[in-house]
Amino acid sequence: MPNGIVIIDKPAGWTSMDVCAKIRGILREKRVGHGGTLDPMATGVLPVFVGRATRAVEFAENGRKEYDAGLRLGLTTDTQDVTGTVLETRPVTAGREDVEAALAGFRGDIQQVPPMYSAVKIQGKKLYELARRGKEVERKPRPVTIYGLELLEAESETDFRLRCLCSKGTYIRTLCHDVGQALGCGGTLYSLRRTMAAGFTLAEAVTLGEVQEKGESLLRPLDSLFAGYPALTVRSPGQEKRVRCGNPISLPGTADGTYRIYGQDGEFLCLSRGAGGTLTSIKNFFGA
Repeated sequence: MPNGIVIIDKPAGWTSMDVCAKIRGILREKRVGHGGTLDPMATGVLPVFVGRATRAVEFAENGRKEYDAGLRLGLTTDTQDVTGTVLETRPVTAGREDVEAALAGFRGDIQQVPPMYSAVKIQGKKLYELARRGKEVERKPRPVTIYGLELLEAESETDFRLRCLCSKGTYIRTLCHDVGQALGCGGTLYSLRRTMAAGFTLAEAVTLGEVQEKGESLLRPLDSLFAGYPALTVRSPGQEKRVRCGNPISLPGTADGTYRIYGQDGEFLCLSRGAGGTLTSIKNFFGA
């Protein structure tokens, strides 16, 4: 059965679940999931997990993400992007220096109010379901972190390209909206391309057409998701048995931290946390 990760360059007009359904059909594997939703208008890096690798989806979703985003000033829509209904247009007097100055206020730890057109749930209802019925409800601000935010290019008097490196849960649409509000003319997202997610970049991404042509040969091993962590191999069959039974193992002298643990035959067994020379499994990845 196919197991692994394929990094898709998601095309515009597809939902993330559309991509999963397509790969499910190509590889004939029911267990397929993605590591971080992209809106239909967005393109770029979408890690897709197949087979046993779906156990690792949660780790991909929680990582940092990077985007190339288009901010259009002077326009406000109900969805906070150009696919929505225009609510207001205003003249734009802000220039490149004004935009750069405004961006400074959105770096670091900030608060975002989730957009109504989002999958956030309030009292069991998804916000976009309420929005489609013409309802708007109060949303509490949520903390997100903007690790990097810079102006890449001024494409016109109203259109500006931004690079944003951010935490899980950041809405780039909302960021554009809020920057526009700070500048006093309104703003909306006109383009979005994810350039990095879960440590994978566009340079590693393939198209759905390539997956159709080459199939599971494009799957990366599951442990590639955790390449940033050091690797340890169990020292004996007894230790490997303990790991496979979900028990901690002792490796004196091991520094505290997170490790990839491998069996004596090289099989990736689990992600473990080391503390005081004892390694305890965070998540097991062996088995069917």
